[in-house]
Amino acid sequence: MGRHESDGAHRPHGTPGRMDVAVVAGMHADARAAAVDRLLATVPDSIALHHDLSTAAGGTVTRTLRDVSGILATGEAPLVNDCACCALREDLVPELERLAEGGLTRLAVVELWDSVEPKAMAEVIAAHGSDALCLSGVITAVDPGLLLPCLANGDDLADAGIAAAASDQRTVADTWARQLEYPPVLAVLESEVADEEDRALLAQLHPTARQVPIGHGDLAGAALGGFDVQAAAAAQHPACALLPTEADESGVGTFVWHRERPFHPERLFAALEDLTCAAARSRGRFWLADRPDTLLAWDAAGGALCVENAGPWLASLPDAAWEMVPPVRRAAAALDWHPEHGDCCQHLVFTSPGLDRDGLAQVLESCLLTDEEYAAGRAAWKTLAPAFDALLEV
Repeated sequence: MGRHESDGAHRPHGTPGRMDVAVVAGMHADARAAAVDRLLATVPDSIALHHDLSTAAGGTVTRTLRDVSGILATGEAPLVNDCACCALREDLVPELERLAEGGLTRLAVVELWDSVEPKAMAEVIAAHGSDALCLSGVITAVDPGLLLPCLANGDDLADAGIAAAASDQRTVADTWARQLEYPPVLAVLESEVADEEDRALLAQLHPTARQVPIGHGDLAGAALGGFDVQAAAAAQHPACALLPTEADESGVGTFVWHRERPFHPERLFAALEDLTCAAARSRGRFWLADRPDTLLAWDAAGGALCVENAGPWLASLPDAAWEMVPPVRRAAAALDWHPEHGDCCQHLVFTSPGLDRDGLAQVLESCLLTDEEYAAGRAAWKTLAPAFDALLEV
């Protein structure tokens, strides 16, 4: 471990005693490894740190340090609460600090394991508060040829052999969707099997992402360009998410549905299977008549839907509480503001090859309150049968 010398005067780049850290995530292991190799080859004095969670069944997590020349060191971290991801969190920052203290590493590349989501690890690094570490980039590596197979895979991570804990109930599809949509940069592998449909799907799923070809793009610039954890989290929050816009290219469509009337809970619940299976990916926020003050999050991939209580609509909060709401949330609410019911609305986005826009619109419209039901008012809405209680674990 000769690199762990403490003499910061030998640091050839950056600020002495401060080390840049870039997170590289993704379920496509070959693409992820290629992106990390590219960074090691193009950023002088860079080191990659990887925790292999596949060894967790034996009670430990295997840690590997490597640079462009090969493996420098390996070690083990014990499981924490039978959770491989917990072990990663406990071991990651101390290892990064040791690298920073050595003063010889310009960039530490944290290569996440298959099912580890970049949001959690980025927030661990950023929340550490140490002057020694600077989260300089978050990247997800993608093989476009594997994009749709992962997004359509509703298997549990445990069945796929990549669960991070015995209690891990995530699926391949929803985990991959979050990995893909969180970072501002996608490192894209040049795939011979990927076609125009795959590339259009990638562009529509994360239209604001900067796509960097792994083989010849400026991946180093992306890794060192800076990263705002709070902005990234806000972009994923159901209340102010930067959802995709309408698109239609190479057989792939994105349908945006926005209405200012609540859903009838029973009619929507009866249509959930049709709506969930109508697109490879759908997400957004929605409004139920029997819960008129509650903003609900819609998140579907791989034929499975997750519905969550995301807190109150801003219109339901007293004026004094608005000062405690982040500005980005207030700005997002202003875009949807209605003179009668404020920010309460339906805003759902469906993206898929072969998307049936007309069919989706027809089903969604049929689930809204009728004119008569709407005119009855909130007191009457709250007496409707609460069809979503089971999903929301009330």
